[in-house]
Amino acid sequence: MKNNRTGGGKVSPKWIIIFSIFSFVLGMLFTNRVWDPIESDGRIMRRKEQETKFVTDDCITNKDNDLLGEVHKTQQAIQSLGNSISELKLELPSNQNSSKEVKDDNLISNKTKTVEDKIERRKKAFMVIGINTAFSSRRRRDSIRETWMPRGEKLLQLEKEKGIVVRFMIGHSATSKSILDRAIDSEEAQHKDFFRLEHVEGYHELTAKTRIFFSTAFTKWDAKFYVKVDDDVHVNLGMLATTLGRYQSKQRVYTGCMKSGPVLSQKNVKYHEPEYWKFGEEGNKYFRHATGQIYAISNDLAAYISTNQPILHKFANEDVSLGAWFIGLDVEHIDDRNMCCGTPPDCEWKAEAGNVCIASFDWSCSGICRSVERLKDVHKRCGEDPAALWNAQY
Repeated sequence: MKNNRTGGGKVSPKWIIIFSIFSFVLGMLFTNRVWDPIESDGRIMRRKEQETKFVTDDCITNKDNDLLGEVHKTQQAIQSLGNSISELKLELPSNQNSSKEVKDDNLISNKTKTVEDKIERRKKAFMVIGINTAFSSRRRRDSIRETWMPRGEKLLQLEKEKGIVVRFMIGHSATSKSILDRAIDSEEAQHKDFFRLEHVEGYHELTAKTRIFFSTAFTKWDAKFYVKVDDDVHVNLGMLATTLGRYQSKQRVYTGCMKSGPVLSQKNVKYHEPEYWKFGEEGNKYFRHATGQIYAISNDLAAYISTNQPILHKFANEDVSLGAWFIGLDVEHIDDRNMCCGTPPDCEWKAEAGNVCIASFDWSCSGICRSVERLKDVHKRCGEDPAALWNAQY
């Protein structure tokens, strides 16, 4: 009995092996049941990942497609813009021409309007007299003021009542606001009888000065006649106005003492003509022209000078230049010897005979010799009646 209980307490190796196999199988069963959900979840996760990947890939694909679409649209827009630019380039020259034409038309219109405005603003006058003078000629100007040229209120009255404008014409010095210019400014403030020109004073620039005078006077005054006279000449204004009044019905009038002097080719002589060869063979004479001491032109000729001023040629002598400007035009040259009387006794005898001279001077001096000292005497002996000017009919 004792041996059986001992033997019965031990576990047989066979049962240990069976029990191990059974445990292994049970463990396998347990392991498979536990990991199936995990694998299942894993598969689900993998599917989700794949689906997410597919969705993501699809989104990316869609985005790529949208981006490509936008790029395509942009390319089309750029191509359309390029075509528009090409069309604009083709149209641009014509548009530029049209714009330029419009601008040119506006410019011409504005210029025309400006000129018309200036013409409308011009003061009406019968005649404008410019007395050519220089900075150094103060005493000559004073002698004229004391004789044949009205002063102060009388000068203004002459302009208002008779339409006769009388001014000393002068430019400016080469140096701005020099002592010479300031002296003229002071004299002008005292007498108010100057006509200032945009011109640099100089003896050899007399032609340019004359041209500028007629052009500027025409712009300022709408006169029947424009007269240039030197500051060493005696003038009877009443007789001058009456004489010019007889020419009002004529067109393109150029009047003065007509002459035809020799063309001087020799250098270093007075009145030398550098362009003598233009007048033919040596020893030839100039064409007929008014002597430079005094002459008058009508309104239409002053307009011609004003319009063509930049291209009017300047010869050495001012009177020759003026004659040259008119020589090829349909101009009536009037030779009036009453505009170049001699000083007493010549002008005195003519006055006593009832033929009062328009102007008097000495040919030998191209003006009145020693005019400052003699002008009063000439005026006394050859001057017209003081009432003649105010009673002149024209």
